[in-house]
Amino acid sequence: MHKDTYFKKKTTLNAGGKLIDLSTPKVMGIINTTPDSFFSASRKQSVDEVLVQAGQMLQEGAAFLDLGAYSTRPGAEDISIQEETDRLLPAVEAIAEAFPEAILSIDTFRAEVAETAINAGAHIINDISGGQLDDHMFDTVARLQVPYVLMHTRGTPKTMTSLAQYDDVFQEVFNFLEEQYSRLMQLRVHDVIIDPGFGFAKKQEHSYTLLNRLEEFSRLGLPVLAGMSRKRMIYGLTCTTANEALNGTTVVNTIALMKGANILRVHDVKEAIEVVNIVNTLG
Repeated sequence: MHKDTYFKKKTTLNAGGKLIDLSTPKVMGIINTTPDSFFSASRKQSVDEVLVQAGQMLQEGAAFLDLGAYSTRPGAEDISIQEETDRLLPAVEAIAEAFPEAILSIDTFRAEVAETAINAGAHIINDISGGQLDDHMFDTVARLQVPYVLMHTRGTPKTMTSLAQYDDVFQEVFNFLEEQYSRLMQLRVHDVIIDPGFGFAKKQEHSYTLLNRLEEFSRLGLPVLAGMSRKRMIYGLTCTTANEALNGTTVVNTIALMKGANILRVHDVKEAIEVVNIVNTLG
């Protein structure tokens, strides 16, 4: 396990009144209430399906559940705030009632959707845009005082592929996260997690450069989330599909943990927990 001797990285998170220790890496399970997310098995179209998935992931050891209602796959079409809310809210309310101890993360870049979900029982805001797509997001996070996942991307899901051009991808991503975190600190947001945004406005080589240098993000002193599960950076390299990318996902998750990742965001919780347990034995 990566041990950074130069920078003191925050390893606790206050979510829903619970202090979560991230010095031992945690797993975040993905649940999508969308009809078009890139991995078909993650799509849950009814509340009953969501509850079954949530229960299974929690039983397998997920510390967080990440609910999304807006597909952020490359090229995805825009939907209205109302449609996103209508897809998301019943799932949040159902999980909060059925599993009151669950820590719910909301995958949205819209402040209004985020606030509605937090008021319905969610605890964390996971913003793929890092505050770029909604000018009200940072103020909303500060007012609600909930943990915030700050991710790097460019453009929107529909346009990001055309914006994957960098002179130095690590430095440009690092600078963005540092600048946005500075804004959040000025607003006195207490709990921030950084995410380099694997696959978001990144070519395959960009994502692997970021993975290879993942430990360097510790210079920001913040917990790091790695979200690579079943993405094109894996199956594009192995000439397979998202459905066949579990083995590759296990490999990159192992590398991420050994380079200091604190949270693995995954479709397959059981396998990710196994990775955490094995890597932890290395000390």
